[in-house]
Amino acid sequence: MWATAENERFSFSGDHYQLVDNPGLPKPAQSPRPPIIVGGKGTRRTPAIAARFADECNVPFAPVELCSTVFAELDAVCERIGRDPSSVRRSAALVVCAGRDEEEIARRAASIGRQVDELRQEGAAGTAAEVADRLRSYAATGVTRIYLQILDLADLDHLRFIAEEVRPLLEA
Repeated sequence: MWATAENERFSFSGDHYQLVDNPGLPKPAQSPRPPIIVGGKGTRRTPAIAARFADECNVPFAPVELCSTVFAELDAVCERIGRDPSSVRRSAALVVCAGRDEEEIARRAASIGRQVDELRQEGAAGTAAEVADRLRSYAATGVTRIYLQILDLADLDHLRFIAEEVRPLLEA
């Protein structure tokens, strides 16, 4: 529908849905369409669906090892269907909890009802250097984009810390 010209109509007849003479309006602001992101932790279905339909494959809130597994299968599926594996962006999502010292990190973890050890294992937590190292470990799997989930939206100093202390470590 997104690719249908404004003065044309789109029809589709599938097993579960039918559209007849649909104008597909409003059209997306992005051309030719918004990017399609397929996300999940499955090691078979997620890569298969992403290889067929996605511009980006996202593995949310998962260890780096699972990202490696999902992306290896994504590469294999792309090869099988004749798609260039590099045409699918790889991304991850992580809860972030960063601070200047252990006290600040613990305070931020407590404010979101989480444990520091759990966040270090399953998210990106610690000092600026620790968080940057964690993010680099995902980059080694082919991840080129990481979505950082900030759970305490009132803690603007946290955002400032990430921007001023973590980001520069990733640019070096």
